[in-house]
Amino acid sequence: MPSTAIVPSVLRAFRPQILVSQCGADGHRVDPLADLHLSVDGQRATYLALRALADELCEGRWVATGGGGYALVEVVPRAWAHLLAIATGDAVDPATLTPLAWRELAAARRPGHEIPLRMTDDVDPAYEPWQPTGEPNAVDRAIAATRKSVFPLLGLDPHDPRD
Repeated sequence: MPSTAIVPSVLRAFRPQILVSQCGADGHRVDPLADLHLSVDGQRATYLALRALADELCEGRWVATGGGGYALVEVVPRAWAHLLAIATGDAVDPATLTPLAWRELAAARRPGHEIPLRMTDDVDPAYEPWQPTGEPNAVDRAIAATRKSVFPLLGLDPHDPRD
C-alpha cells in the first residue's frame, strides 16, 4: 500500500485531534475512471488502517465520508458496508455472504451484471512496505516527490525509511 509510505508518518508528526477521510469507492479495479486496481479487500484494509490511526492518534475520533464509485452493484455497497462497520467498531468478515434480498434486488435492477455473493473479492490485501528501488516506477516517483515536498515541513527525513 503506497499510502503507508506517507500517511502514518505525516499523521504521527502532525498529531491531529481528529482524522477526516474521504473513502470513495472509485479506486476499485472495475471502476472505469480511476484505474487504481484496488479490490474491496484492499479498500477494507485501508479502512482498518485508518481506524487504527484514529485510535492511536485521535482517541478514536474519525470522520469518514463516502463518495465516488461507478460500480453501483459490484463495489459501492460492499465497500461502504465495510467502511461503516469498521468506523462503528464492528468489522464484517470478508467471507460473509451479501444479503439474499439485496442480491435479488440488484439482479432485478441491473440485469446482466455480476452480483457479488460475498463481501470479498478474494484478494489478499497484504503488501510489502515501500522501499525506493534502483529503477523507480511512476508510483515510486510520486511517493518520493510527496515525501520530499511534505516531510521536511514536519521535521521528517524524506530519505529515512523509518519516517
